[in-house]
Amino acid sequence: MADFDVDLFVIGAGSGGVRAARIAAGYGKRVMVAEEFRIGGTCVIRGCVPKKLYVYASRFVDEFEDAAGYGWTIPQKPTFDWRRLVDSKEKEISRLSGIYRANLERAGVAIEETRATIEDPNCVRLEADGRLVRARYILVATGASPVMEPAVPGIEHAISSNEVFDLPELPRRLLIVGGGYIAVEFASMLARLGVQVTMCMRADNVLRGFDEDMRNGMRDALVHAGVSFHFGALPLLIEKSASGYRVTLTDGGEAFSDQVMLATGRRPHTRALGLENADVAVDEVGAIKVDAHSRTSTPSIFAVGDVTNRINLTPVAIREGHAFADSVFGEKPTLVSHANVPTAVFTTPEIGTVGFTETEARRTHDIVDIYQASFRPMKATLSGRQEKTIMKIIVDGKHDKVLGVHILGHEAGEMAQLLGIAIKMGASKADFDATMAVHPTAAEELVTMRTRTARHVR
Repeated sequence: MADFDVDLFVIGAGSGGVRAARIAAGYGKRVMVAEEFRIGGTCVIRGCVPKKLYVYASRFVDEFEDAAGYGWTIPQKPTFDWRRLVDSKEKEISRLSGIYRANLERAGVAIEETRATIEDPNCVRLEADGRLVRARYILVATGASPVMEPAVPGIEHAISSNEVFDLPELPRRLLIVGGGYIAVEFASMLARLGVQVTMCMRADNVLRGFDEDMRNGMRDALVHAGVSFHFGALPLLIEKSASGYRVTLTDGGEAFSDQVMLATGRRPHTRALGLENADVAVDEVGAIKVDAHSRTSTPSIFAVGDVTNRINLTPVAIREGHAFADSVFGEKPTLVSHANVPTAVFTTPEIGTVGFTETEARRTHDIVDIYQASFRPMKATLSGRQEKTIMKIIVDGKHDKVLGVHILGHEAGEMAQLLGIAIKMGASKADFDATMAVHPTAAEELVTMRTRTARHVR
């Protein structure tokens, strides 16, 4: 039997890697994890957590404005301190990173704060001192990195979502390139913090892949927040000047900004990882190819999370990491279902969604029934704010099964989490109809929409 230093070596201490390491150690295995940046990974350090904190900060603008309609008088115009927010965010993510570290140490996991690369199917090299560590199994959980594209002259002046959290000062003007969920989240947040936001993108609308009614509703909400758009246009040239940046666009237009942020996607972080040394197969974008058990083309090497480019969400990475450890070390073979995964876009208002979009349902089902409602949220009736909540239920018209639910409105993410349970259990439209409403809430619309708004027959 080969002599191994550890039973499991994990490359990457993000959400998926940390969960896998802790569970494996809980089975009494010798585990080592290497992290080249900060323990906690993208979600904790420069993703979900700081983003949500900044979103909360941006929403106070609306709260201050709405207060008057409810009888409050704000003595003076509120002011915002960007540096105080950045410092507060740093304290919180440092606290969370410390918790991640403590949990690993408590589980008996050895931590190496250095880059690690693969030497062969059972060997990893630590960059800090060149030490070789032999492992029975290797788990790659290195996540993904922002794509700095399109590669045009002046691209070196642009920043990504990694850097935007720690800008020394809040820009007065910002050009965001891209229209996905990262792009719209930052556009919504920063516009509320007083930034003049312009978005440009190749597509003719935001949020490709989401339900069309949610896409249109979000576009309108961003316009209402003061965001301006260049659809069907990308940067052609970025020029720096004393007053900021002049960006020439492919549609012949121009944009002037103090910062240019690229949010055109993320790519699996596999470059120079040494995967070729172990014959680990990757696809055309560098994602590690895995089977349903997260096993790569090399039996001793597994991969979880964004590095596999399956569903790039933190909870998915955590579930994959846990399932891997249970299957390999706990003698509990576990598969992760990637169907009907609920998700949220943390704009203001939010989008919460689970299941099929209308387009997907019509492509795969013979009869599709649509139930949809659009209304002014109760809070806006006294504040005077002009906004709409949109809710949409997509049903298999032949079997009455709910295929998908999509919400644009306050706390839509919270609703999507609970709807995920119902959809996962195979709830029917009759089940929704039989559920008593909670009044007065926005969510009661989900169980009181009885009139079909459309039927599509394939």
